[in-house]
Amino acid sequence: MLFEMALEATIDQQNMAFNPAKLHSSIKIPFPKSSSIENEYFVYHQADLFSQSFSAIEGIRRMGKLCDVTLKVENMSFSAHRIVLAATVPYFNAMFTHNMIESTQKDIVMHGIDPEALEALINFAYSGRISINVNNVQSLLIGASFLQLKWVRNACATFIKERFHQNNVLKVRTLADSLGCFGLMTDSNRYIAQYFPDISLSEDFLNLNISELIDIVNKDELQASEEQVFEATIRWVKQDELRQECFPQLLAAVRLPLLSPHYLADRVATEELIRSSHECRDLLDEAKDYHLMPERRLLLQSFRTRPRCVSYIRGHIYAVGGLTKSGDSLSTVEVYNPLTERWELAEAMSILRSRVGVAVLNNKLYAFGGYNGIERLSSVEVFDPATKSWNIVSPMHRKRSALGAAALNDRLYVCGGFDGVSSLNIVECYQPDLDRWTIITPMQKHRSAGGVVAFDGYIYILGGHDGLSIFDSVERYDTYTGQWLSVTPMLIKRCRLGVATLNGKLYACGGYDGSTFLQTVEEYDPQTDKWRFVASMNVTRSRVALVANAGKLWAIGGYDGFLNLPTVEVYDPKADCWTFAASMCAHEGGVGVGVIPIQEPEVP
Repeated sequence: MLFEMALEATIDQQNMAFNPAKLHSSIKIPFPKSSSIENEYFVYHQADLFSQSFSAIEGIRRMGKLCDVTLKVENMSFSAHRIVLAATVPYFNAMFTHNMIESTQKDIVMHGIDPEALEALINFAYSGRISINVNNVQSLLIGASFLQLKWVRNACATFIKERFHQNNVLKVRTLADSLGCFGLMTDSNRYIAQYFPDISLSEDFLNLNISELIDIVNKDELQASEEQVFEATIRWVKQDELRQECFPQLLAAVRLPLLSPHYLADRVATEELIRSSHECRDLLDEAKDYHLMPERRLLLQSFRTRPRCVSYIRGHIYAVGGLTKSGDSLSTVEVYNPLTERWELAEAMSILRSRVGVAVLNNKLYAFGGYNGIERLSSVEVFDPATKSWNIVSPMHRKRSALGAAALNDRLYVCGGFDGVSSLNIVECYQPDLDRWTIITPMQKHRSAGGVVAFDGYIYILGGHDGLSIFDSVERYDTYTGQWLSVTPMLIKRCRLGVATLNGKLYACGGYDGSTFLQTVEEYDPQTDKWRFVASMNVTRSRVALVANAGKLWAIGGYDGFLNLPTVEVYDPKADCWTFAASMCAHEGGVGVGVIPIQEPEVP
């Protein structure tokens, strides 16, 4: 009270001493008269006026001064200024400026919003600041969606996304769907697809309704074997006897033809839920026909015969072995972290290896053969990121460098290469559970420095050379028939090329055609059975490694005809362009690469 009285007295004294009209009439500042001076003007801009003013308005509100509206929710009331709410909150802008009955009401009763969230959001309207934590984020997300405060809603969505785990993501997905938070919905679906095997073990998964479960099982992007998908559906059905009647509808979403013949016979055919259902037996027969009559597969095509297409895996890229500037073999391993966008040294292999084959299976990184500077190698070692250690496993039957390797259906395949004397057509298959190698049907051609990749349910090998000729030809191996088949060749011949798959397409980049080091890139579409050129890389690259990560292609290292390259560039298929990323820190090209998906954080 004393402060207010003193302030009023000061204002009275200033009013008595300051008489603008008298000053204006008694004092007039003369300026030179000229047209140029009269046309001059100066615009003053106080950049911090609005921030300082809103800070003052916030203080006025806290004193309860000049407030002209009270928002009531449950048993709490919050005073505010209509003009501030209308200027900062879209919901109130519509309410106060469109002649709604609330536009003239002193007290407005709010429904469907948490009192504490409303208080925090009103404070945000004055200050532009809000504190988000695990205890209030859900109510703030709902409140911000209700009031149409999209920036707060997006901040809440980011906070939640960074804390996804297997026991909350399904509930987040449901909430995001109900609120129309499409970004959070997309992130939830992506997380569910990436960690489906773990999420399928959660209680929330077992509580999904049939339509929600079918929506998830139908997704091409599920990063799970079809066996894991099948077992997840069986667990869901057995959770409640009443679900048995909708099991045929659910089983129709499982891609039974992608299961191995042994699994179909030993597990699927013996499951009582399938034996007791005519519709389920029909689906099983369809899968058996697919395996028993491979010559009729084109007639049996459906979404169930289409391999799942993982278009967005975000993982750590491992660059293995390779060469120094002087051409010496390395045991060095480095890893690219997409979160920090940097390369860092990782645990080195136990053996020097250049021209090494690399593949990833069950989140483990395998290094096959290669050259140690003295001889070609048959040895194999595997890196486990959980223990951060390399371990030697059974060696291949043949020594080989410049080989290709790929993983398919819980098996690893190595194809071709050079044994120090000649190019090879020999193919070997490794079973990690048995630690056993088997020599299988040889390729039609002897191929060294070809590109090998698993695609569309087959093992493909592209290009390469036999010591005399460089190839544009492509052949693929059918694991069910055990046969290699020549398919549509590339547009140009290439050896020492990079190959990878992305979004259901097959890509071949760089390499050497016998006279020119290449920077061109071509794309194969299995739907049209045609190759086409896409944007070329920025740099010529032979001995390049190509890998898909985070929805893009990464071309790593290589040789440009003069130097081994540590550089990396990234292809965006939507923009059809290549851009440079961080260069490797410890390699000068000639590396093998593999991506280990970023693992789900442990549940707190």
